Amino acid sequence: MALSDVCILCVLVAINMALPALAKVYTVGDTSGWAIGADYGTWASGKTFQVGDSLVFNYGAGHTVDEVKESDYKSCTTGNSLSTDSSGATTIPLKTAGTHYFICAVPGHCSGGMKLSVDVKAGKASAPSATPSPGKGSSVSDTPTTTTPSSSSTTTPSSTTQSSSSAGSISPVVAILSVSWVSYGVLRFL
Repeated sequence: MALSDVCILCVLVAINMALPALAKVYTVGDTSGWAIGADYGTWASGKTFQVGDSLVFNYGAGHTVDEVKESDYKSCTTGNSLSTDSSGATTIPLKTAGTHYFICAVPGHCSGGMKLSVDVKAGKASAPSATPSPGKGSSVSDTPTTTTPSSSSTTTPSSTTQSSSSAGSISPVVAILSVSWVSYGVLRFL
């Protein structure tokens, strides 16, 4: 009986360990990175972004990654950013469904093409989220380029912080292991 319990636990852990691997990391602009003159609309059009995925922006000095509202995206208006970073390697976890808008806040860069909108779909192991804002997206799957993102923090005028780390929230692996352990305990008593 004990051997079958261990086997069940191992299977549950193996399944749950594979689930976090479903999240994709997209390197914005692939090898071109976040730069003036790139066509980010074309880059994003062949990809399906889902809650849990991440965007990695790689860029040189003299650029920023600002998440903005749709109106600021369309007009390339700066100063009202939801978040901003200029570290050179910015990772944005896509935590909510809907359209997310990014620009470079350096004067002339947004109008020079440094702007990206991504339509994030609810899915994977995500909870229901706010109603998505109107926008266009694609449902065509594509294999993303993956990189190991460096840690960077993003500050906003409203003093909120985004980070590529999960400080302040439970790690998906810890959560999955906890669920596995509880499942094991329940199955043991059946």
